[in-house]
Amino acid sequence: MAEYLAKGETPELLFWVGCAGSFDDRAKKITRSIVKILNHANVKFAVLGTEESCTGDPAKRAGNEFLFQMQAMGNITILNGYEVKKIITGCPHCYNTLKNEYPALGGNYEVIHHTEFIQQLISNGLIKIEGGSFKGKKVTFHDPCYLGRANDVYEAPRQILIDLDSQLVEMQRNRADGLCCGAGGAQMFKEAEKGNKEVNVERTEQALATNPNIIAVGCPFCNTMITDGVKHFNKEESVKVLDVAELIAQNL
Repeated sequence: MAEYLAKGETPELLFWVGCAGSFDDRAKKITRSIVKILNHANVKFAVLGTEESCTGDPAKRAGNEFLFQMQAMGNITILNGYEVKKIITGCPHCYNTLKNEYPALGGNYEVIHHTEFIQQLISNGLIKIEGGSFKGKKVTFHDPCYLGRANDVYEAPRQILIDLDSQLVEMQRNRADGLCCGAGGAQMFKEAEKGNKEVNVERTEQALATNPNIIAVGCPFCNTMITDGVKHFNKEESVKVLDVAELIAQNL
């Protein structure tokens, strides 16, 4: 954004990379896939780079409202300074926080999740999916809590999978009845509580019951949890866990 400002230009949108997309080695691949898609569609976008901080979602979910507001206000000051209007995110947690919780603190932006944006690019003919390497492959989609139940985005990721000519198979629990991967609400960063089964193992079991070739996700936390679940069942050779953006990037 700083480079655009120096040239006196304004990008169409800001890509909010998020902590996972910036620092987690697995999630970095999703970030690169999103960038590849945006470049392919000639979308003029920018990132904040080192000026981007955590949205404050984990702090808020863990109960530290004070820390959340500090983080949020810092980000809002920078975003408003650049007069940002539209933001695309690769993470439903960032998406939900920026979209629903920043307005109360003075941060009003049009926020869109990458699955929604990619689906729009396909619908508008700005990207064409060629080759169809996923044609006929059985794919099941795991609904991230903050994308699905919190924001009612169910169809965009599924439409992308249909556009890929894959065979979309639904888990018994899907859409509004979907089950959390076990990482939301800052659970990602704490030890498990007493019980007889991990949430991610339960959810992966439901996904594997569809006999998929690929478990598609739209969230870096879900990706981590479901990947661990697949490893738990020793299925990592036969079942791949991929973000929707990665599926598209591979087929451009």
